[in-house]
Amino acid sequence: MNAISRWDPFREMLTMRNAMDRLFQSAASENWPETSIWSLALDVVEDEDNYVVKASLPGLNPDDLDITFNNDVLTIKAEIKEEKEVEEKRYHLRERRFGTFMRSLTLPTHINGDAISAAFDSGVLTLTLPKAEEAKPKRIAVTSGARVIEAKTSDIKTKN
Repeated sequence: MNAISRWDPFREMLTMRNAMDRLFQSAASENWPETSIWSLALDVVEDEDNYVVKASLPGLNPDDLDITFNNDVLTIKAEIKEEKEVEEKRYHLRERRFGTFMRSLTLPTHINGDAISAAFDSGVLTLTLPKAEEAKPKRIAVTSGARVIEAKTSDIKTKN
């Protein structure tokens, strides 16, 4: 007995995409060495006044960091230098990364660039980026007859 199956073009596209992903993954792992430019994982937390960005950078000298903020884009860049291999020793496992890394991110509100602070403690970089005054929520007073009602702008919901 033959079963008739319904053609699903989206399933076909997903199958094609998975095949392409496998192709590029295998080509990258076979032909290119372990990448010397790698991504930096970040945690970004927002409160009412600041954004706090944290990055784990074990073994990095803080003097080798290059942190810039330009046109609302934060960029963290550094290079971890490779330790020279000793020829008479054999590595059984070598996973520590070396090379150049860079990460840029654009924050959703304006930042007071002159008040950004950075701290490096126990291999963790912590950047505090204070929001500009125009980006902070404002309290708006609403009058209704003789009563005054106050609300934050973040409490007002809009319909799309």
